[in-house]
This record gives sequence, structure tokens and C-alpha cells, in this order.
Amino acid sequence: MKRLVLESLLLLLYLDLLMVCSDFKALHSRVKKQAVRPPSRERPRSDKELCHAVDLACVFYCKQVFCLQRSAATTIILRRHGWNAELVIGAEMLTFRSHAWVEVEGTVVNDRPYMQDMYRVLERC
Repeated sequence: MKRLVLESLLLLLYLDLLMVCSDFKALHSRVKKQAVRPPSRERPRSDKELCHAVDLACVFYCKQVFCLQRSAATTIILRRHGWNAELVIGAEMLTFRSHAWVEVEGTVVNDRPYMQDMYRVLERC
């Protein structure tokens, strides 16, 4: 678990730098480029374990992690460990709020399960 949290911390840092030095398009491109790797032979990681590692990394990160950065990191980690994860970006139109979360096979894995009902999906990658 320590290795997963460290990997998540480094990924959060990388994505933070990417967002500071570039733009949303670069972040989107980075997530889109991450292919789904075959699961490890030693011990496949559960999606819950991987999401928990990213959540812990967010706690230890040097500044506040917002949903887009957290969800992009979660998507990349899941794909690296064999999960076909999708970064989903949605918006609530009445008060115009946006939010990002991760889905695996149409199920929200890193947030509340009713995100799909609260937000209108704008992008999936």
C-alpha cells in the first residue's frame, strides 16, 4: 500500500505541475494517452484499494487537491493496474458547478454513486 500511495503522490505532483505549466488540454491529453495495462500477475489490485491509495495521497499532498486532479490521477492509476477507467467531467446547469469523477464500466468508483444523476456529463476520456 505504501508504494501505491507514493506512486499516487508523485502522480498528483506531476498533474499539478502539468496544470500550472500548461492547460486543461494537456491534462486531458495525458489521461487519454494512458493505456489500460494488463493486470499484474503477482496480485491484482482492487479498484477500491487503488482509489483508497489516491485518497490517502490527497491527504498527504502539500496543498488542496481538487476533483479534476484527483480524478485524473485515479483514472491513470486504475488504468496502470488493468482497470478500464474513465475520467468523467460533468456540470450542474442551474447553479453552474462542475465536477469530475471516475467510472469503471459505468459505475462511479471514486465518489458518491449518484454523481451521474446530479451532473450532466460534458466529457469522458
